[in-house]
Amino acid sequence: MSETTIVGKRYAVVVPKSVREKVKLEEGQRVWIRARDDKIIIEPLPRDPSAVFAELIPDQYSEEKYDKKAEEFLAKHARARH
Repeated sequence: MSETTIVGKRYAVVVPKSVREKVKLEEGQRVWIRARDDKIIIEPLPRDPSAVFAELIPDQYSEEKYDKKAEEFLAKHARARH
């Protein structure tokens, strides 16, 4: 799926409704944005990173201890969706 949009003031970009709905993007949700070659990739991050870690390593994860580390890890290792 692809759509076109315009880069506005302060380089703001509005994500078209059809794209927001497809990836279940919500207002206020954090996204990971990066450049790959001459392309810009924007990827929604999970709303609750600690829940993702609890699923991946349930016997080792403590939300209180690792919440900040979990967000950093997800931002660094989020998979690109093409």
